[in-house]
Amino acid sequence: MFGPKNKDHEFFDAFTAHAQKSVEAARMLVEILENPKNAADLAPKITEAENRGDRITHETVRKLHETWITPLDRNDIHGLITRMDDVLDVIEAVSERVLLFEITETRPLAVDIAKVLVRSCEKIHKAMQLLPGLKQPSELLEICIEVNKLENDADGIYRRAIADLFKPGNDPIVVMKWRDIYDNLESATDRCEDVANIVEGVVLEYA
Repeated sequence: MFGPKNKDHEFFDAFTAHAQKSVEAARMLVEILENPKNAADLAPKITEAENRGDRITHETVRKLHETWITPLDRNDIHGLITRMDDVLDVIEAVSERVLLFEITETRPLAVDIAKVLVRSCEKIHKAMQLLPGLKQPSELLEICIEVNKLENDADGIYRRAIADLFKPGNDPIVVMKWRDIYDNLESATDRCEDVANIVEGVVLEYA
């Protein structure tokens, strides 16, 4: 069900704005992992993006409680905005760890996962732009499939990264630090898949 137009756009605009923050944060995360010296400058900027995402989330949930007729099922609106917020949270967690763990080396497989994450966030952003009115349901469903494929790609890179990390001779402290970073990177792509799954459900229900 689609409610009054002036109310509809508030939710859809919030989805799009939030997704854009994830794209920005994910791109900065790639820069950090390519050159950890960038963490001092970019980690605070990722935190700013995450804080803005939090505000969008809180505003959306507030509007959800104040709106009688919503453009989508209430659970779908709440699920979309909170799952997108999870994506930003985990991106921030990775950037913080690079800074706090005093990471100085780059690991190509970490960069590879982060680049997959950027593509996932870009797909989610595109989906949020197409969501109003569900005028292009087939394209939305294709985006959801692509996000699922990207998550599988990230899983494959993650497994290779962990195998490489646990090779004999690696410093146990370094292993612990990078295992934490890899886990969070992989989790971020999982959260993107969660968003895509909600979008897929919305399309199948309303289109």
